Amino acid sequence: MKIKLLWLGKTKETFIEQGIKHYIKLIKPIININIEEIKEIRGKSIEETLLYEGKKVLEKTKDYFLLDQSGKEYSSEDFAIFISNSLKDERLLTFLFGGPFGVSREIKEKAKSIISLSRMTFTHEVSRLLFLEQLYRAFTIIKGKVYHY
Repeated sequence: MKIKLLWLGKTKETFIEQGIKHYIKLIKPIININIEEIKEIRGKSIEETLLYEGKKVLEKTKDYFLLDQSGKEYSSEDFAIFISNSLKDERLLTFLFGGPFGVSREIKEKAKSIISLSRMTFTHEVSRLLFLEQLYRAFTIIKGKVYHY
C-alpha cells in the first residue's frame, strides 16, 4: 500500500515545509508515502496555466483524488473510514493538490472524488500541511493510537 501526494509547485514557506516534513516522518512508519511536485509555469494567463498544469498532471496520473474547496467535507473519523476503505480497494492512493489558481475543469471532472478540507479558503501550501495532519490523524484513528481525542 502506498500514498502519493502530487502537487503543483514547490512549498516556499519554510515553516510549512518544516510541518510537512514533520508529518511525513510520522506517517512513513505506517504507510509508504511520497511527494511528487509538478513545476509551475509563470507568465501565462490563468487559463493557459491551468491547461498546461492539467496536461502535466495527466502525464503523471489518471487515477487521483482531488483536494478542492468544492469537494466533500469529512469529519476526521469519517476521513479515517474513507482512507481505510480506499486502501482495501487500491494499492496506491494519489491525492492531487492544485496550484495557486486551482485546477482546470478537465482535472476536476476526471477526479475519482473531490475532497474539501473546509469551506474556508486556504493557500495551496497551507492545504498541503493541513491534509498531512489529517492523514496522520486518520491513521492514528485506524490504528487506535492516542492522538485523536
